[in-house]
Amino acid sequence: MTVLHELQTEVFPLQLLSDSLSRVKPSPSIAVTTLAGELRAAGRDVIGLSAGEPDFDTPDNIKEAAIRAIQAGKTKYTAPDGITELKQAICDKFARDNGLDYTAAQVSVGTGGKQILYNALMATLNPGDEVVIPAPYWVSYPDMVRLAGGTPVCVESSLETGFKITADQLEAAITPNTKWFIFNSPSNPTGAGYHPEELKALTDVLLRHPHVWVMTDDMYEHLVFDDFTFCTPAQVEPKLYDRTLTCNGVSKVYAMTGWRIGYAAGPKILIDAMRKIQSQSTSNPSTISQWAAVEALNGPQDYIAPNNALFHRRRDLVVSMLNDIDGLACPVPDGAFYVYPSIAGLIGRTSAAGVKIVDDETFATALLEEANVAVVHGAAYGLSPNFRISYAASDETLTEACRRIQTFCAALR
Repeated sequence: MTVLHELQTEVFPLQLLSDSLSRVKPSPSIAVTTLAGELRAAGRDVIGLSAGEPDFDTPDNIKEAAIRAIQAGKTKYTAPDGITELKQAICDKFARDNGLDYTAAQVSVGTGGKQILYNALMATLNPGDEVVIPAPYWVSYPDMVRLAGGTPVCVESSLETGFKITADQLEAAITPNTKWFIFNSPSNPTGAGYHPEELKALTDVLLRHPHVWVMTDDMYEHLVFDDFTFCTPAQVEPKLYDRTLTCNGVSKVYAMTGWRIGYAAGPKILIDAMRKIQSQSTSNPSTISQWAAVEALNGPQDYIAPNNALFHRRRDLVVSMLNDIDGLACPVPDGAFYVYPSIAGLIGRTSAAGVKIVDDETFATALLEEANVAVVHGAAYGLSPNFRISYAASDETLTEACRRIQTFCAALR
């Protein structure tokens, strides 16, 4: 091998990769889920509570609709951003559930909710543009903004505010460079939801800043508990309709995470731009999944309430067991299927194996190593010291996992 070849071998990887890749990191929640699976495959009795997906199956009527589509030969390319039938079902859903009127030309369908958000950011962000993101946030928001060339501006909430930002905080975060405000309620990772009056306070701020667009992530819209009433920004403040992209999908409420269908509705000029992005990247979402999503939105909705009751029971189980732990505080979420307990009272203690808990990452690592429970540390979501648990698992699994967490924390000294 020549010296030149050796030099080329060393520098080629650096020349290959783009500068934009250095601005992002892999999804921590996916990384923890993957690690838990690898440890189980190696023989470890690991309980994984990191995956954000329902543990029950896609409803039969939806699966049967997909089978019918296959049998009918509906397996060809479609329009880049969705079939007309699905776009109409989405329009009907927005009118029925949110009181929002859209035409099919104002709707975009993508390969999961993540692609919808990413397309919008790619279509609109320029260097120097800022995106206001409440923290804690879904892990992908800041990195998608960075990939699209923008700058995330993260606004920290707190346990004391119920993991919700205030109108004053939003006002302070907005600058002449702000392009978007990303809003997620109920939230991943906290399950916190904004009540109508709380959201109205935020939309009042946005009305004073007409250059700011609103991107809502309403994926957990139907997964709400107790007396919580879901609302979305353009519903609360109709004056924001012309600069709001209302995003949703079938992944969570219909247990269709692997089908990969997300959607959004908004101003036609933005939807057209998103279509252009998608036409040169993935093109259309899976045709079979699109027909399944038509059935999900148009078909019976009667299983949503029983599934919510199941998640409600699991929420109460997990919150109760975690709040029995000295030094740990777990607020009660309004929706979704996550809890986001604080470990502030455990910082500085040492585990049975001699690991000093200096932050939420060392806590999560020690919990996995010593108790075989996989959770995601709070720093991944932009707010520490916390960790996220997904309670989309059986009662038996959750009980055993919480018992292990109790034992691990009791041994801290």
